[in-house]
Amino acid sequence: MKRKIRIIIGSALGVTLLLFGILVFHIATAKAIVYDNSTMQISRIDFQEPLDSVKMKTIHRQLKSIPGFINDSYNLETGVLVYFHDNRIADSQKIFNALIRKGNYKAKRYIVPKELASNKVCPITSEGSISYAFSKEIKRIFN
Repeated sequence: MKRKIRIIIGSALGVTLLLFGILVFHIATAKAIVYDNSTMQISRIDFQEPLDSVKMKTIHRQLKSIPGFINDSYNLETGVLVYFHDNRIADSQKIFNALIRKGNYKAKRYIVPKELASNKVCPITSEGSISYAFSKEIKRIFN
């Protein structure tokens, strides 16, 4: 019985160490993806009316016809449309106005609060989190 418990504990410890090693290797060797996105901007529109997939496809086609639009993503449950656009061609206000003119939708443009806009890192990963500190330390060690 003791031998089975030792095998189980040893296996669990071995798998944990293996996965931890893979995580460290991945963090150490991962290269930052470089996008030439100095002119790409992300914006959001909140719809107050429920939209189905047919209406969403219509909105997508209408957005594609607006100059400066790049891509979009829509969440049917929350009514939020997130889209990318080239800010040299059109800003979020122009794209929002053009979309509303094309479909007369009940929606409002989302404007980021000032305290959120001044954050230095991703809002999901805070600078004080353990995962952020761990990743930063691994990068420092291997770079």
